[in-house]
Amino acid sequence: MKKILVIDESQLFRDYLKRKLGDYGFDVTTAVSGLDGASKLRSVLPDLLITDYHLSRKSAVELLQEKHGNPNTTAIPVILASAKVDRSALVEVARYNVKKLLTKPIRVDALLKAVGETLGVEVKLDDSPCIIEAHVNEDIIFIEVAQGLNREKIDLLRYKIAELIDLYELKSPKVLVMMSAVQLSGEDSIKLASLFSTIMETTGAMKRYCKVLTNDPFLKDFIRSRPDFEGIEVTGKLDVAMDGLLGAKKTGESILEPGPDARDDVVSRSAPKKKRGESINMRFQEESQHHLDISALGDTVRISIVDDDPIIQELIRTALSDTKVQVDAYSNGRLFIESEKGRESDLVFLDLMMPEMDGFQVLKKLQEEEARLQIIVLSALSKRETVLQALKMGVSSYMIKPLKPQAIRKKTSEILQVNF
Repeated sequence: MKKILVIDESQLFRDYLKRKLGDYGFDVTTAVSGLDGASKLRSVLPDLLITDYHLSRKSAVELLQEKHGNPNTTAIPVILASAKVDRSALVEVARYNVKKLLTKPIRVDALLKAVGETLGVEVKLDDSPCIIEAHVNEDIIFIEVAQGLNREKIDLLRYKIAELIDLYELKSPKVLVMMSAVQLSGEDSIKLASLFSTIMETTGAMKRYCKVLTNDPFLKDFIRSRPDFEGIEVTGKLDVAMDGLLGAKKTGESILEPGPDARDDVVSRSAPKKKRGESINMRFQEESQHHLDISALGDTVRISIVDDDPIIQELIRTALSDTKVQVDAYSNGRLFIESEKGRESDLVFLDLMMPEMDGFQVLKKLQEEEARLQIIVLSALSKRETVLQALKMGVSSYMIKPLKPQAIRKKTSEILQVNF
């Protein structure tokens, strides 16, 4: 059995690696500081050292120098993890058999791959497509699941939730699980049970304060048929879920006002109460690789903006200003539908609320004509239930207003890379 020593001052990170690496058959020892790690390095003589760069009581450089000077430990390979390390520091530690540097928050698949490659051991991961994101606002933990379910990410979610509860000092957390962009079947039952068991156990939330936002019929039936999940409400409308979590005003009126952006502040991310940043990264390394460099796109690529807001039109134009793509803007759906150039678009940014012909009417018209266009729907978070309806009508993705240039570029890359 290969032995691994993990030195990190985050108990959450130590516990996660001890459990995860242990599941793969490694004998894992943990240390809480540089001094503790130096002592265990001499006594355990591990096959691999995983250490944070920023250590107390003895620095990582001092630890590695001591390791290098001991003939019993000098050959032990090192995986170094750190939130920030400057170039001079990297040069300093590289001589001490550092095989890999990983940036925190660490992508777990990259770490496990590095462990396998360094020790010459095959480490197999569940590669099922899955995106899980989690954040906090108004003492509510928002968990969004898309594409599918993945065992590694469900396991990682346990630690992400624990980190959020600590960072935001949540005493009685409430939970909203958003699963609008996922279609499940009986084959997903085991992972689905694991997902909700993980959420309920880790948050400690009462079931009446756990809501699931979905229109997937299998998921609805699954939750409602499980005695252990009895009391969890499943709905296809965000306002219903939020009303159930936030309650009603003393006047009897809904806490969620009917204004166009009434729920934006509720669903968005708030700042943590503790100053330190999040260390658990729910994304895998492969999800951030191989993105299309949209600045290299030629003038044969056509992008349409269908939105009655000139500010949105200009924002998208500016985000793509360093490219040669042809950008056409339409102030309503009718103008887009009547345009021959619009039908030749490689990508369409489509607002849902417009005069004369709104986004849904555009989508319906394209469906009737069996037109196959890549469409990104633009919507305010307060209208998330309409996004669910749009997703059913075949759109490629959606973006939440207000938009940011970097997010526009990233989403454009994600959609176009499958075609270029």
